[in-house]
Amino acid sequence: MPPYRSNTVRRALASLGLCIATLLGVRGAAASTATTTMSVTMTITSGCTVSATTLAFGTASTLSSAITATGSLSVTCTNTTPYNVGLDQGSGSGATISTRKMTGPSSATINYGLYQNSTLTTVFGNTVGTNTEAGTGTGAAQTVDVYGQVPVQTWPAPGSYSDVVNVTITY
Repeated sequence: MPPYRSNTVRRALASLGLCIATLLGVRGAAASTATTTMSVTMTITSGCTVSATTLAFGTASTLSSAITATGSLSVTCTNTTPYNVGLDQGSGSGATISTRKMTGPSSATINYGLYQNSTLTTVFGNTVGTNTEAGTGTGAAQTVDVYGQVPVQTWPAPGSYSDVVNVTITY
């Protein structure tokens, strides 16, 4: 056998022997371990958020017939959380839950109403258990429709009329 081959074989066998000895040495020595547990916690509390679209009655030159419109609220409450949605009387001077008022030029007003149903028979107010809309949260957004009506009334001065109604979620 040529001398360079015998040296190569010897070196290879020596390396192989070293690897085997190392592996046997690692396997022969038992590793020690210790264990414990870790607690992982989280608390979910009841919570709700709400957003609203604009309820727009559009444009009219007279109020000789009733005008209706629909807006909506988006309510998101934690799953299984009972809630009530309420609407206050708005910011119009002299407004009540049953007769809200949009204010325009020279403090002129237009009367209107907000309702929980499309037949306009259930006024939307802010007294829980009386004139609010109840629901139960699912963890996803839920839509609550708000129906509005401007009844027949004396024609007000031309101009833009508006009101701001506060929406409250009680949960």
